[in-house]
Amino acid sequence: MLLAQISDLHVRPVGERYKDTVDSNRLCAEAIDHLNRLGPRPDLVLITGDLVDEGLEAEYASLRGLLAGLEPPCLLMPGNHDDREILARHFPDHAYLPATGAKHYLIDRHPVRIVALDTTVPGEHHGEIDETGLAWLEEALQATRGAPAMVMMHHPPIACGIPYLDKYMCRKPERIARVIGRFSHVERVLCGHVHRPVQQRWAGTLLCCCPSTATQIALQLRPDAKPASFSEPPACLLHWWRDGVMVTHTSYIGRFPGPYPFA
Repeated sequence: MLLAQISDLHVRPVGERYKDTVDSNRLCAEAIDHLNRLGPRPDLVLITGDLVDEGLEAEYASLRGLLAGLEPPCLLMPGNHDDREILARHFPDHAYLPATGAKHYLIDRHPVRIVALDTTVPGEHHGEIDETGLAWLEEALQATRGAPAMVMMHHPPIACGIPYLDKYMCRKPERIARVIGRFSHVERVLCGHVHRPVQQRWAGTLLCCCPSTATQIALQLRPDAKPASFSEPPACLLHWWRDGVMVTHTSYIGRFPGPYPFA
């Protein structure tokens, strides 16, 4: 099974730009074209939050129009820039999304089970999971025993070393790690939020953060670093499950010189 992951689309109303600078809608459309052209085509596309930039009705209308061009099926989850109630209202055909409250869900009809954990705190930019969410996660992972599972969450529960990002990570990560660490069938924890490719061994599995389709946050590890972003090449992650093993690739979005007849 081939799963593609894109994240942090920051879609805007038609004709508006992300931070008045970047045409995030055009970049989202290019990401969708990239996914449609992949061979083999992904069986499923996972979109790990910050679907839109300000949680506006007009942004979700733009997002719906853009995703109409995506040929593989997709799963949505909110990030800190989303309004999770407006999201559910604009995508009633995505029946796995609870109509109200936290958007936790389990998809168990594929060879790889998808466990989506909503880390958003309405009105805040950091992430956190309450006791109800932890209990839901435990139950979902129990239900997926016997098959490989991927846990999706927008906010990474790790410090990536970029100071202006780490203050907005998922808080109290040790509580989530204790749950996930008890289940050896969790192949990956998939996150967004940091607009960078980041990996860490965590809770007995591999945690992967996906780049953004819009802008990439500057890789600055100094403790006094100031917030900055670049229009670096956008990318998606491809998680390929075959022969009992999960392999993850980074696939850069765009058209580049080549192919050349050497490897």
